[in-house]
Amino acid sequence: MTFVNNGGYDIYYETQGDLSVSPLLLINGFTTQCVGWPPGFVAALMDAGFSIIRYDNRDVGLSTKSAQGRNYSLSDMASDAVAVLDACKVDKAFVWGQSMGGMIAQTFAYTHPTRIAALCSVMSTTGEQGVGGASDAAIEALMTPNPADREGHIAGFVRSGRVFAGPSPDDEWEAAKGAMQWDRCYWPAGAAHQMSAIMSSGSRERHLATITCPTTVIHGAGDPLIQLSGGEATAAAIPGAKLVVLELMGHTLPPMYWPTYAVEMIELRERAQSH
Repeated sequence: MTFVNNGGYDIYYETQGDLSVSPLLLINGFTTQCVGWPPGFVAALMDAGFSIIRYDNRDVGLSTKSAQGRNYSLSDMASDAVAVLDACKVDKAFVWGQSMGGMIAQTFAYTHPTRIAALCSVMSTTGEQGVGGASDAAIEALMTPNPADREGHIAGFVRSGRVFAGPSPDDEWEAAKGAMQWDRCYWPAGAAHQMSAIMSSGSRERHLATITCPTTVIHGAGDPLIQLSGGEATAAAIPGAKLVVLELMGHTLPPMYWPTYAVEMIELRERAQSH
């Protein structure tokens, strides 16, 4: 297992492929471990010529868990991403961040502009009030703790996944992901720390205007957790950003769109190469 220490947190990371060729840093969302990336999605990106770096955010998976009362911000979480790139000896990476990971990736882009080749912000938002709000059903699903036993935890993943996926639920994957995350590291207390980082960091809107790297924003028209206005606001705030709206995408990565994600990342790489 590989770890890098940043600010007292040991951050677990893993890589796939030759990191000298189009390294792509994947930053995951709220409470989701690095095993939460669908294997077919990762394979599609690797087939498109990217090498992969993924890691556990602090307070999830194998990375360090915070003591009670220890607070941090999205900027601190972005510095974890930089530490991972340092450990991988990667000077500049493409960055895909989704949901909370999109917030971290956006912060990474304007706080460490020399370390990012291009940004893909997915199913995320700006932190500005009035955009990207969740539906009542999504809020209830997000805030309802899963039962504290393995089978109940897995069933809870399936139930909430049906809400978050919007038009494209995938019970089989949600059950598999719930089992993997339980077996690898069950740590429900981490949710409060990560939510605090999101809430305390406020709006990024004015900072997003300073991002200069090529950017693509991908969002599902049927996203109930961070609704489409969040993606639209993100694309509007970042100069030159491309907005891609996928009609049957909710707050998940449906298999039907894995080829689309690969094509968009290839196009983003081409824009970065000519930037």
